[in-house]
Amino acid sequence: MAEGFGLELYLVSISGRATATTVAYRTDLEDFMTWAARGGHVGPGTISRLDLRRYLASLATRRYAPATISRRAAALRSYFRWAEETGRVPTSPAERLSAPRATGKLPVVVQVEDLEALLVETPSTGDLRLDALAVRDRSVIELLWGAGLRVSELCGLDLGDLDLQRQTVLVHGKGGKERRLPLHDRCAERLRHYLSNARGVLLGSDPTPALFVNQAGRRLGPRDVRRILDQRSADPIAPHALRHSFATHLLDGGADLRVVQELLGHSSLQTTQIYTHVSKDRLAQVYRSSHPRA
Repeated sequence: MAEGFGLELYLVSISGRATATTVAYRTDLEDFMTWAARGGHVGPGTISRLDLRRYLASLATRRYAPATISRRAAALRSYFRWAEETGRVPTSPAERLSAPRATGKLPVVVQVEDLEALLVETPSTGDLRLDALAVRDRSVIELLWGAGLRVSELCGLDLGDLDLQRQTVLVHGKGGKERRLPLHDRCAERLRHYLSNARGVLLGSDPTPALFVNQAGRRLGPRDVRRILDQRSADPIAPHALRHSFATHLLDGGADLRVVQELLGHSSLQTTQIYTHVSKDRLAQVYRSSHPRA
């Protein structure tokens, strides 16, 4: 089924994109191609714009989230653009294909005092590995919050990406884009402590260039990061909430929106603007609780 659509060739053509995007697009397009095959389509040449609209409507009927449907529409636009460029279709039926907008739900922001509580030093247990894990965990949280990294960016960091002399970290973001971010003094100090006292204890027999390693001595993964937060927080905190908090706390402190955009690695200022709504929300709360006439 996917052979007739040339799915593998298409995926090769987007191999320069972020791994997460490639994986998501594969899943999205395989679902579409399965749906199309049930309607008798064996390749892109017989797919019309109406077919694509029916497919997106079927996703809504199956109660897929608007954000998921939007991503699938993006995958279809990308795939059919490739199909047009490679002569598989005369024109793309997915050009300007619209999808439901994602909900305007505001990002979750963790209060500063709650984040500080996650970073409190714990007494030594006397167990070298347990103490090393505690040092690693605090370093992970400090870097997520202190630099606003995506969890995939943090897990992808290698030792060579960290420059503690200049207090910067080189981050490999979406679409292969890189950005060098500053580290504040406390974050840099945490990382020095981790490298000096914890990483070597956690390393396994196989050397790895990864900055952060798990209990098996291999590169830390997103699930490991979520587990770290679950263990250290009484209330559930998603890793991405620390990135949201980073952006919001900067704006609350008076940072320019375009600076925050650069630090987050957003290609569009519109993506960053959601944080201005969060900050305005918090300003309103402070006003209502502080002004004598409010």
